[in-house]
Amino acid sequence: MYRRLIRDIPDFPEPGVVFKDITPVLANRAAFTALVDEMAEPFRNAQIDKVAGIEARGFILATPVADVLGAGFVPIRKPGKLPAEVIREDYELEYGTDALEVHRDGIQAGDRVLIVDDVLATGGTAAAASRLVHRLGGDVAGVSVFIELGFLAGRRALDGTPLHSLVVYD
Repeated sequence: MYRRLIRDIPDFPEPGVVFKDITPVLANRAAFTALVDEMAEPFRNAQIDKVAGIEARGFILATPVADVLGAGFVPIRKPGKLPAEVIREDYELEYGTDALEVHRDGIQAGDRVLIVDDVLATGGTAAAASRLVHRLGGDVAGVSVFIELGFLAGRRALDGTPLHSLVVYD
């Protein structure tokens, strides 16, 4: 069901990249409901305390997944977007570096955290989010993504953290 709704946008955001546009999935009530349920399913009995969503499309998916799991939602954002005290994690990209931040009080020691994002590509962003959770004393119970770009081998960056992907492009 999902593959027929995912729209390929060639050369976005730059030449040579084929962007996976999930907005048609989000606009389809049945597909969106199924997507949220399927992203949460492997973690229903994992006693998740917090669902951490990675900016920006990860927010769209993480908040309803948190609701399904009866957990709180914690945003993980690009630098300068969160209003209270944060911790920051820099990470490597293919060309350059980037960073993520989370509120220092967003995750408590011992919290079981599920990290949610729309796409797992090289794994750098999810790995940085995982490091943020660990630095705050949380336990990463897993990573749940809608799309995995398997040809980029991003799951290797997760160092054995359980990964749940709904659609994989090899």
